[in-house]
Amino acid sequence: MILVLNGPNLSQLGARDPAVYGSATLDEVVAGAREEHPELDVFTSESEGELITRLHAARTDGTRAVVVNPGALTHYSYALRDALELLDVPKVEVHLSQTPAREEFRRTSVVSPVVDVTITGAGAYGYRLAVRAALHLADAR
Repeated sequence: MILVLNGPNLSQLGARDPAVYGSATLDEVVAGAREEHPELDVFTSESEGELITRLHAARTDGTRAVVVNPGALTHYSYALRDALELLDVPKVEVHLSQTPAREEFRRTSVVSPVVDVTITGAGAYGYRLAVRAALHLADAR
């Protein structure tokens, strides 16, 4: 099983600034990712604590890899970073927009140092790429 973890405001895809994030809803983004691998466990929360709790559960529930879009938590959540670091499975960070080309505060990810791959700027297709990368890394272990 591949865990796909979505942070704050990703539930609002399709309505939130389509010029930056595209017009696809989160359900549509996930449907595309499921074309790469149907066995995705998708967890979305606006709450940092719930995301961390789900990552802790992934340590023992058979999760083979994690695809994570932490949303704005990317830039400041050391607690989320630490929860990801605890996981001994491949981890892929994904962002719909090209975060390094955006506002200054979005250019730093505190999560990137503890993941295996970071994919930015590919829009909804980035989730498909992230699932492919996660599967590849899990199979290589």
